[in-house]
Amino acid sequence: MIPSYLVNFDLNDLPQIETDILIIGSGIAGLYTAIEASRDHQVLMITKKSLLESNTRYAQGGIAAVTAEDDSPVYHMQDTLTAGAGLCRSEAVEVLVSEGPDRVQELIQLGTAFDIENGELALTQEGAHSHRRILHANGDATGYEIVRALAKEAAEHPSISVWDEHFVIDLITADGECIGALVQALNGQRTFVKADAVVLCSGGAGQLYRYTTNPEVATADGVAMAYRAGAEIRDMEFIQFHPTSLCYPEAPRFLISEAVRGEGAVLRNIHGNRFMERYHPQLELAPRDVVARAIVSEMEDTHATHVYLDITHETPELIKRRFPTIYENCMSYGLDMTKDWIPVAPAAHYMMGGVKTDLHGESSIPRLFACGEVSSTGVHGANRLASNSLSEAIVFGKRIVDRIRQLPDTEQHAFGLRVQRELITGAYDSVHVRRLALQKVMVRQVGLRRTESGLLKGKILLEQECSIFNTKLDKQEEYEFANLLTCALLVTEGALYRKESRGAHYREDHPVRNDHHWQKHTVQQRDREIVEEVSHA
Repeated sequence: MIPSYLVNFDLNDLPQIETDILIIGSGIAGLYTAIEASRDHQVLMITKKSLLESNTRYAQGGIAAVTAEDDSPVYHMQDTLTAGAGLCRSEAVEVLVSEGPDRVQELIQLGTAFDIENGELALTQEGAHSHRRILHANGDATGYEIVRALAKEAAEHPSISVWDEHFVIDLITADGECIGALVQALNGQRTFVKADAVVLCSGGAGQLYRYTTNPEVATADGVAMAYRAGAEIRDMEFIQFHPTSLCYPEAPRFLISEAVRGEGAVLRNIHGNRFMERYHPQLELAPRDVVARAIVSEMEDTHATHVYLDITHETPELIKRRFPTIYENCMSYGLDMTKDWIPVAPAAHYMMGGVKTDLHGESSIPRLFACGEVSSTGVHGANRLASNSLSEAIVFGKRIVDRIRQLPDTEQHAFGLRVQRELITGAYDSVHVRRLALQKVMVRQVGLRRTESGLLKGKILLEQECSIFNTKLDKQEEYEFANLLTCALLVTEGALYRKESRGAHYREDHPVRNDHHWQKHTVQQRDREIVEEVSHA
């Protein structure tokens, strides 16, 4: 149903450039990996917007790493494994917690200015963390500060070239290896970029859903192109919904960081009553999936479209200093969080599954690597622990470059690849309308709570759009819709296959976690049935 390549091409007829390492994406994963690789390689970074536009930019809470004397990597590992609900790969988590602190120090050396209190790094606590270990910057603008520092370094580095406003249509493979990518510029010109190694750093898939904290660029491109290339994709049914996004008329679903609850904010239903004590002993700091489902239950019970987040008991000075971005954003809509309760509701936030990699970030296709949200390293399991994502990106970015340095010279592949399928000509109509319809299907049938009947209905509706794969495409919005559709099908099929509830995947018709039958991963690969993989938790 889904082809190897979205478009027809003949490499002999295309302009061709060569680079040592091709990096697709410009968030923390792409930027850090590019800087690390540029020490001894020529690097080309491709981003469909600009260096500053990525999911990382919007990360508020911070980056998790052990820096306090009363904390330990052992505690960080325990917290991560608990949140991951039996599907974390213990070796990957150990890598994260042991190497994370050194990588954070490298961020500081590269110019990232984390917040300081009393001469030491300021730390906060977030949901399901046992200790205060979250570093933050400018109160609640951590992602932006990291991207600012790394983008400045990358833009000025002589060994790093950046193509912004370019779209990677597909990965190119030959003799079982990834040899580069097919890239399209704004003017429609296509180029074959040949590379000794390709690193996917393309972020997540928040735009699968109508309500998301992710920016417009998060359209599942990396997972979809890796799937078309034949890579193994793992655990796509696990989509994390952030419990607290702003839910207010005319306002976008702006993220209200978990750190607000970490600093003492409480959840209230529309009647003003706290409710988390009925759902989990950790109250507002329970794992995200628990909090998100609790909020939905309260909304249903009270016939409301939101609940409230209340931090008005804290001083205005603390709130404005600690959460300046959130405060200013809320004020722009007439909400003063020092006095007003913030209306919030869950929104799609993070993709735990992705391109399956080993402990050095290499996919099942040689010379194709994945880093950051697009990857499935085994760190997050069934439910990501808050603020582990930024740590994962830099830890595995470093490991990817170490592995690339060990690669043998590339074989002299025959680069005369030609793809010529019979395609329907004519514009693919109403892409924006179709995208909205897809998002509605995902919200209603493949959202926070799932059933077999709903998932089957969603799959049928999604499959009705598969004619796009037999259509001649040439616009970025068409490629993005094809990628979203691919990823939507992967998520839906994975959710249908997993007949239990675990972490961020909740089946109302199978509400119990079943370790005996389901402490395993789901692996999807083009032209193959879903296979199971034993968890190494």
